[in-house]
Amino acid sequence: MNANEIRVFCPATIANVSCGFDVLGLALDAVGDEMVVRKTTQKGIRITKLIGQDLPMETLHNVAGVAGLALLAQSDYEGGFDIEIYKKIKAGSGIGSSAASSTGAVWAMNALLGKPFSPLELVKFAMEGERLASGVAHADNVAPALFGGFTLVRSYQPLDVIKINTPKELYATVIHPQIEVKTSDSRRILKTTISLEDGIKQWGNVGGLIAGLFTEDYELIGRSLEDHIVEPIRSILIPGFDMVKQKAIESGALGCGISGSGPSVFALSKGIETAKKVAQAMTDVYDKIGIDYDIHVSKVNTEGIKVL
Repeated sequence: MNANEIRVFCPATIANVSCGFDVLGLALDAVGDEMVVRKTTQKGIRITKLIGQDLPMETLHNVAGVAGLALLAQSDYEGGFDIEIYKKIKAGSGIGSSAASSTGAVWAMNALLGKPFSPLELVKFAMEGERLASGVAHADNVAPALFGGFTLVRSYQPLDVIKINTPKELYATVIHPQIEVKTSDSRRILKTTISLEDGIKQWGNVGGLIAGLFTEDYELIGRSLEDHIVEPIRSILIPGFDMVKQKAIESGALGCGISGSGPSVFALSKGIETAKKVAQAMTDVYDKIGIDYDIHVSKVNTEGIKVL
């Protein structure tokens, strides 16, 4: 490997995972961005190439640039970095497009500098990219991209991220209907208070999901993939959501919900054959409605970002 250049795969991610708004996430294996990062003697960060999506290349308007600057500010490195971004994740898809760029930049920079920063510190830098993208520095996408597998953000103040076990046979199916739902808009419609009754149901499910992942109890995972707080509001923005969810469950999915802020919808299944059946059921719904879509069937990526 060239000591001054690195090429990395930055995974797409599913955030919230139904019951864990802003605290739970998982990394995908089948879809992600690629980035090339190289050290330069010139100070600062430059986005030198951006292929695949129409996004800003100015450092301060690009999530990779902003996250990278956050790392540089804490580093004693005198030079800078050039970044090439090859976007395979569509912006606004709900599977962590901004998180992939933010994490890829800081992970690669850290590797080229000899890894002076811990994964937790990298999460903090990458969160600055998320702040630019959505107005909120949330970590439920950047944490799984950096740690791999499932992650729980136990606390934001101070930041505390825990990697959760991934059951061997767990597969994700994600369908991305080609409509735009901006994260900032889908946050704006959320209520800022919840009833105690809904809270009790929700943290019961979060605990159940974590327990199910560690004990590899697929039925418990399925029972816990319920969202009483965010999904009822956000699902209104996604055409055909209720039907997609119903058909996914009928096809054997353990559970189904909104990926991040949408419009992507995810399902978790035991085994790849079921995950493929779920994919067929989901696509059938959007074929009937007449909405274009992308579909991904993926195992959970337990490694996170990796060198190509």
